[in-house]
Amino acid sequence: MFRKMENQLYLEEFNLPFEGKLRADNRWVKLSNSIPWATIEERYADLFPSHRGQKAKPVRMALGALIIKEKCGYTDRETVEQITENPYLQFFIGLKEYQDRPPFDPSLMVHFRKRFGTEVLKDINEEICQAARKAEEQKDDDDNKPEPPSGGHKTEESNNPKRKGSSFITYPVNQGKLILDATCTPADIRFPTDISLLNEAREKLDDIIDIVHKTLGKPGKRPRTYRQIARKAFLSIAKNKKPGKKGIRKAVGKQLRYVRRNLGAVDRLLAAAGDGHGLSQKHLETLSTIRVLYKQQLSMYNNRTHKIPDRVVSISQPHVRPIVRGKAAADVEFGAKVAISIVDGYTYIETLSWDAFNEGTTLVESIESYRERYGHYPAVVQADKIYRNRKNLQYCEGHDIRLSGPRLGRPPADKEKQKEQKRLERQDASERNAVEGKFGEGKRRYGLARIMARLKETAESEIYLQFLVMNLEHRLRVLFSFFLRHLFRHNLLFVRPNFWCFIEN
Repeated sequence: MFRKMENQLYLEEFNLPFEGKLRADNRWVKLSNSIPWATIEERYADLFPSHRGQKAKPVRMALGALIIKEKCGYTDRETVEQITENPYLQFFIGLKEYQDRPPFDPSLMVHFRKRFGTEVLKDINEEICQAARKAEEQKDDDDNKPEPPSGGHKTEESNNPKRKGSSFITYPVNQGKLILDATCTPADIRFPTDISLLNEAREKLDDIIDIVHKTLGKPGKRPRTYRQIARKAFLSIAKNKKPGKKGIRKAVGKQLRYVRRNLGAVDRLLAAAGDGHGLSQKHLETLSTIRVLYKQQLSMYNNRTHKIPDRVVSISQPHVRPIVRGKAAADVEFGAKVAISIVDGYTYIETLSWDAFNEGTTLVESIESYRERYGHYPAVVQADKIYRNRKNLQYCEGHDIRLSGPRLGRPPADKEKQKEQKRLERQDASERNAVEGKFGEGKRRYGLARIMARLKETAESEIYLQFLVMNLEHRLRVLFSFFLRHLFRHNLLFVRPNFWCFIEN
């Protein structure tokens, strides 16, 4: 059951047990004013169709706690402790007065992440970006009319109407710049090798055998698994600095036979135990993952290859897939691949997948999403070489969109046109660096460099939340720039030898 908040929370209404008031220029107060809580609450209420049961936490508390966690890089437990100690954080999550007890248990953070799924967070991010865009247009003192995204032309109707039937239909002129790129968000897993994965599978099967054998409670010896001998064989190759290809293949073959023996023992025990096997749902899921892992490893071993579709690289996180990136630091990364678009500094997730995909195939969908948001196509799409395939070039040419990069065919004979073309290429390359900076911000300042969530759903929610927090941070920087522009517009700045002097206009 969910119950909406009756009144909007204002800064002056927050009560402190000690003297003083909260400052309006605090970053958390400004951040709370940048989020359309009322609109998000309407969407959040749709997640609770039933009017029975225990009352759910307010949307401001649930979403606010997740934003605090991703913004500051806290753990779930540390997030609750920081909220308990900081009155500004308590105001941010919607409390009306300071309290010295935790507002909720840290275990609820997992439920919050599950509750805010990818579709809900994507819609919330859209709401925040659109609200920020409208606010920026209203604060622009130079022009009372709403401005298009940066880099576009004035809003007008196309001079080349297109005929449909017997009537003419005019389309808005393309406006704005769309930046596209993709990256991998690595999961928190050990670097997967065949020998280590098989050894982990063998150890987990040993634990499952112990549980089922103990549950049966019948006299008899436990099935022999040679766990000590298998462990010794694994360590002999794992501690060897230069084992060689033959040594590795021999060790993998041994571990495959140990895993096959353990799987046979598990099948016999499960057949004898029936429904009373004593295994939890997590154990059953692990057993299913190990069966898939064994089939894949056996196939690669027999075919002498290291490639197979939907390869399992982690038993605890079977949804993680290898993503070949070809970067200098790591040729292969293990996690989700994310394709994003940037407009005026605000980031939108276009595609998120745990399987590798060609980001060039997302260009058309990203441009159509841009049109749905702004009502027109972009004038320029700035992307790297992988987006410049024949299909995308034809699509952009058909919609009068300039795709960054060198033009196909021979260079123009006119020297001035060559210079202009090279100037545009340099400009696009420099402006496209914004997306690389966004990735660097997410991976250095936030947690995109290592996704700590274990479940597939919570990991996806965490990725969406981090981009949402980066948009909120960009919103704060824009507000600060508006403040400086307003300050210097109403004050004339003079530099004198020994002091600064502001003179009111």
